[in-house]
Amino acid sequence: MDQPLEIAGALFLVLALAGCGYLILAGLRTHAFFRARPVQPPARPEAVTVLKPLYGEEPGLDAALATFFAQDYPGQTQVVFGVREAADPARRAAERLAAAHPGRDVSVVVDPRLHGVNGKVSNLINMASRARGPILVLSDSDIAVPSDYLTRVVQALEGEGVGLVTCPYYGKAQAGFWSKIAAMGLTFQFLPSVVTGVSLGLATPCMGSTIALRRSVLQEIGGFEAFADLLADDYAIGEAVRKAGHRTLVAPVLVAHGCADASLTQMLAHELRWARTVRGVDPAGFFGSGVTHAFVLALIATLLLHGSPIALAVLALATGVRLWMMRHVSQVMRPAKAPLWLFPLRDILSFGVFVASFFVTVVDWRGARFRVDRSGGLSGI
Repeated sequence: MDQPLEIAGALFLVLALAGCGYLILAGLRTHAFFRARPVQPPARPEAVTVLKPLYGEEPGLDAALATFFAQDYPGQTQVVFGVREAADPARRAAERLAAAHPGRDVSVVVDPRLHGVNGKVSNLINMASRARGPILVLSDSDIAVPSDYLTRVVQALEGEGVGLVTCPYYGKAQAGFWSKIAAMGLTFQFLPSVVTGVSLGLATPCMGSTIALRRSVLQEIGGFEAFADLLADDYAIGEAVRKAGHRTLVAPVLVAHGCADASLTQMLAHELRWARTVRGVDPAGFFGSGVTHAFVLALIATLLLHGSPIALAVLALATGVRLWMMRHVSQVMRPAKAPLWLFPLRDILSFGVFVASFFVTVVDWRGARFRVDRSGGLSGI
């Protein structure tokens, strides 16, 4: 056997074994992070404004938005929807919900003004003047939440020194086969990675699934205007809150992210943008995450070593540990389940996205293309 191939194969075997250790740790940490905890109403149920920036029609949009009207929060709740175009079909979804809840405090903002390259942040800037609550809860359009969501998020925000609360999420397929593959990536790779990083003190994420903060803290960090030209606006908001002297907290509140990728092309474009974002904000951590792809690392080692017994043994171990971790993570999800037998395809695609992200400088976002600089800034093409 060629010596360079032997050396490369041995290296991949070592990485695969390290990845197996990570998978065991991630499964245990994720299960522990979401263990049942008593829900206590906030000591002071202050008024909350939920900000929902919208863009385009998405599968399951009405159902996801409706979960924000089914909250058991004891305080006043306002919901502000925002679109940039009057003809946006998401506007009709917002207006349908407003009409279905005539006694609720709901606003639909239509404002085309752009304040930077980031369209979502421009939308938030346009919506902010309609918000009345001292507590703001931002959430992406494709997020569905449990009924105790606001109660638990506001409870977490009352913690000493806490300036911002965010929530991890799993994937929920909305559009067929490729959306199932996309959902698996979120549920069995992203979610345990976030929880493990947080529980070990290695990560301080801020995610678009939930950004809850006081209006005074938002003003302290320069308002939404400070983030209008950034790709990783969510992460940047969390970073700004920490620089202002406040803690950011990942609450053990699991929400669902609707995956609407109808094709392989759509899914890869979405995941490449996400991977490029993460690489920009935490290059060292992202590079180190390569070890988490235990199954693919073991598969590469097996090919390089021409199916040697030790390589096949490590591949079998990686397969077993991967399936164990996925089943363990599945236990913390709500009714949604995932087809575990698809994991080889999912893991191979995930590793491909990981490698490709090191060569990507242009991303696709909502049908528009942007160039990303080293600091995560955006410029139109």
